[in-house]
Amino acid sequence: MTTEKINQVSVTTQANVYFDGKCVSHNITLADGTQKSVGVVLPSSLTFNTGAPEIMEYVGGACEYKLKGSTEWQSSKAGEKFSVPGQSSFEIRVTEAYHYICHFG
Repeated sequence: MTTEKINQVSVTTQANVYFDGKCVSHNITLADGTQKSVGVVLPSSLTFNTGAPEIMEYVGGACEYKLKGSTEWQSSKAGEKFSVPGQSSFEIRVTEAYHYICHFG
């Protein structure tokens, strides 16, 4: 099931802009202190590096992803998630603006 709304959050109004504007997100903090980001990746092929483990929740759009060390691209649909280990990376190919929630930890 796709997350459509996140209640009781603080939002950092300054956007995080990566890859010359191809990825834009905002950091949010839940009432319990949990950190997430909510954003969009525009059509492109990009590689993201992770510090901490992440769970990418697919909200909408169209993409394929490939985790570091994998040779196969995976497609996903709204409501699905994929996990990325800390100190790793993943490649993403976006064909239609990919809307996501990144869950840290």
